[in-house]
Amino acid sequence: MLKIEPPDTHALSAALGWLELGNTAEALAELDRISESNQPHPAVIEMRWAVYAGMKRWDLALESAEELVRVLPGKVDGWLHRAYALRRTPGGGLMQAWEALLPAAEKFPKQPLVAFNLACYACQLQRLDDARHWLQRAAKIGGKAEIKKMALADSDLEPLWPEIRAKSIK
Repeated sequence: MLKIEPPDTHALSAALGWLELGNTAEALAELDRISESNQPHPAVIEMRWAVYAGMKRWDLALESAEELVRVLPGKVDGWLHRAYALRRTPGGGLMQAWEALLPAAEKFPKQPLVAFNLACYACQLQRLDDARHWLQRAAKIGGKAEIKKMALADSDLEPLWPEIRAKSIK
């Protein structure tokens, strides 16, 4: 993949700055200033996903995430972004997010966020045994203390909070 050069790097940096300030409209305007030849660059696609997610335009965020998975199938971020958007996009939902992310567990066995997100989806689907399994897997990969902290901060896992608090994650 070619490196992005100025002035496109400036527009990409400006988009990030606007996004961090919460101004998604200006962030999107900066992305639109990037040359046509660099629009397919993974850094641009990922920033576009972040902007659309910030705008809660889940349909467009999903398109960007799917493009990211297509362009960089070996990078976990696109898989996570796609599931996140699928959960929220019209016509999507928890089951679609679950089904989209499940293959990533085999593809990225050392990525704790894949297992953690699968635990969240399973819990919300009221598949608590599956949620426990994926949470334990995330803890083995990402560290028990860190995953426990994340789990107690994520309302998707609220049905499991009493047992997460009562005992350490295996």
